[in-house]
Amino acid sequence: MTDSSAAPGKFITFEGIDGAGKSTHIAYVVALLEKHGKTVVSTREPGGTALGEKLRALLLHEKMHLETEALLMFASRREHLAQVIEPGLARGDWVVSDRFTDASFAYQGGGRGLERAKLEALEQWVHPRRQPDLTLLFDVPPGVARARLDATRTLDKFEQEQADFFSACRAEYLRRAAQFPERMVVIDSTVSIEETRARLAEILQKLL
Repeated sequence: MTDSSAAPGKFITFEGIDGAGKSTHIAYVVALLEKHGKTVVSTREPGGTALGEKLRALLLHEKMHLETEALLMFASRREHLAQVIEPGLARGDWVVSDRFTDASFAYQGGGRGLERAKLEALEQWVHPRRQPDLTLLFDVPPGVARARLDATRTLDKFEQEQADFFSACRAEYLRRAAQFPERMVVIDSTVSIEETRARLAEILQKLL
């Protein structure tokens, strides 16, 4: 356990289109942080709370109006912040989340076409003073990402989208990375797992 009063917590998010490989590396990053003596909260969006997981089931499997989808994403996020993220950081824990608001800009904005101004308004309402300390963006061409998706399981409604949807999501992610270079680091997810982990260790060392 670390002395939280001496070492404030950090907020790290993982982003990327479905099949980019981010989930493969979350456990590695959590273990690396724990090896450095950090208490880590590993969570995900949509979800992360009891209410959030119920909303996740709706968001991933039910058809709905685009604005309803965006509003539910941010409703889940508000609960996530209140119940998990902010309390964890206040304790001095390091919070690692599989997706956060960049995903809403990529999926509901880039992929679905929701006006960016509406997403920015929701972002300012839900978390006006909280942004990740570090966002790891796993970047891969949509064709490679599609080939990685597990064909043995039922794909959710986002994973079932076509290549042009994921191309638009990827473009928005990269636009965001260019807009916020101080916190977003693009990871080439076409290289080997070993190479990716070496890159992650290098990036995290700067934050540690």
